[in-house]
Amino acid sequence: MANLKVLKGRIESVKSTRKITSAMKMVAAAKLRKAQEAAEAARPYAERMERMLGSLADSIGGVEGAPRMLAGTGKDDTHLLVAFTADRGLCGGFNGSIVRQIRKMVRELRADGKTVKVMFVGRKAHDVLKRELGEAVIDVVTGVGKKGVEYAEGADVAEKITRKFEDGEFDVCTVVFNRFQSAMTQIVTPMQLIPFASGDDAANDNNDAKDDNGPSASYIFEPEEEEILASLLPGNLAVQIFQAMLESSASEHGARMSAMDSATRNAGEMIDKLTLTYNRTRQAVITSELIEIISGAEAL
Repeated sequence: MANLKVLKGRIESVKSTRKITSAMKMVAAAKLRKAQEAAEAARPYAERMERMLGSLADSIGGVEGAPRMLAGTGKDDTHLLVAFTADRGLCGGFNGSIVRQIRKMVRELRADGKTVKVMFVGRKAHDVLKRELGEAVIDVVTGVGKKGVEYAEGADVAEKITRKFEDGEFDVCTVVFNRFQSAMTQIVTPMQLIPFASGDDAANDNNDAKDDNGPSASYIFEPEEEEILASLLPGNLAVQIFQAMLESSASEHGARMSAMDSATRNAGEMIDKLTLTYNRTRQAVITSELIEIISGAEAL
């Protein structure tokens, strides 16, 4: 009978767990819809702004007096990696994929003789890497998106990065986040923000625009391109970080919904197996008791 009590307790425990995972799945699904809509709505603005800045950057080329956020510091000795993860777990491989990417990038940069600094937006990756990276961790931002991601949160992070850049703490800044593709798929995406990278990607975007929209127009800027860039580059940094936060938030909810759906189904399968084992054990106990009764009656 002790075995039956243990099995019954395990069945009740798994049933309670299934209720929790099912509730978490429904909550994540409700949050996912809003987060996905926000991320998809912001993409065209962020992409268009990046394309416009790329066109401006190409037009001034390597002109002296270009903003430092475009021209850089003239070296790339110190790299700042900004990792976007969640403050909570139970979301499958969402946090682990960012941790692996940061480890890979840190290893490659250090192999090239670069100094690496890391800033975390979200607690989970910091919890995993804080001992491994040690003094390389310069800042941790938590509590982002508790009531939905807001632009002010992205602007605050952008301001911190800008201040560190102006103080000469790093030469190159790259953000690493999960780009939302579907509830089942999130793509780890590194994106260099400082100095602004137009390069081949911007050229390809411009070529695509030409193919799609015909000949490109010739613009006259007022004020000059340098002044426009000096004003727009910090704004673009905030926009791109805000977009990374939106993508990361949608990816987190999608990953959590998938993980909790899988956990709920696994709990159901475990309940079925435990119930079958319980019934077989119970039947064996009853059979054993009947045999003992019959044996005792025959002995009399």
